[in-house]
Amino acid sequence: MASTGDQKHYLDQLATMTEEVARKDPKFLAAWGELSQQAKKPGAINVKTKELICVALSIAAHCGYCIATHVNNAIRNGATRDEILEAGFVAALMGGGPSLAYLAQVIEACDEFGAR
Repeated sequence: MASTGDQKHYLDQLATMTEEVARKDPKFLAAWGELSQQAKKPGAINVKTKELICVALSIAAHCGYCIATHVNNAIRNGATRDEILEAGFVAALMGGGPSLAYLAQVIEACDEFGAR
């Protein structure tokens, strides 16, 4: 599947939103950042696996922004295309047809962000 560049656009939009929220309420953004860091730090489950879980939950939530973010993060933490797609298959199992449709975005993100 050829990438259209839409996944990077999601990341760019999130960066713009983050800047606006930081100006409006820096404490809120700091609290969100701390929660995210605590949830994704290495522990009994490694960071790559946590990002794969986030990919599956992003699909189940039908969140394009989340898919772009967590596919990119999963790749940066060593996840392969096959691992990312299998996480998507689990989401489709639990979420049915609507979740299966979001695998198109996962595939595009894998292509765009260079999953091997």
